[in-house]
Amino acid sequence: MSIGEKIKRLRLANDMTQEELADRCELTKGYISQLERDLTSPSISTLQDILECLGSSLQDFFSEEEDEPVVFKGNDFFVKEMPEEGYSIHWVVPNSNRRAMEPIIVEIEPGCSVWEDTPHQGEEFGMVLSGSIQLLLGKERMRMKKGDCFYFKPDRNHCIKNTGRSVAKVLWISSPPSF
Repeated sequence: MSIGEKIKRLRLANDMTQEELADRCELTKGYISQLERDLTSPSISTLQDILECLGSSLQDFFSEEEDEPVVFKGNDFFVKEMPEEGYSIHWVVPNSNRRAMEPIIVEIEPGCSVWEDTPHQGEEFGMVLSGSIQLLLGKERMRMKKGDCFYFKPDRNHCIKNTGRSVAKVLWISSPPSF
């Protein structure tokens, strides 16, 4: 894709007209039009100014974008078994630690619990897919069963414990990634 096409895509993604971009960059609408049609080439400093107005950088602009997959199958999951602790973690989105949120499925054996996490920034969401658990959030203890969900800011110690007689499965999403 040409420089002009990439600039046009960024401009449209930012919901800007050529005139708005030109005003923000102190350029003319005609220059932006010529640039987008590859009739002229910007200097490095002009390109940096344009990209700054579009919320991008030279590095991002010139990096080769890979199409990110949207659908992940069971064989894409990465599983970490923790038999001594009685649980396993299934990362359902590959490389989710580099994304804005990290979805995992935790399977916990009866009577076992997932490590106690210390306070950190972000948000946590979970949904009990099967079994029953106890959410420990600071000094609070909350019982939950299949279909129940939780959402909290992790500003205190927290963990989940399987209080049932069968394996409990919990979909857990952290933002930013913390597992």
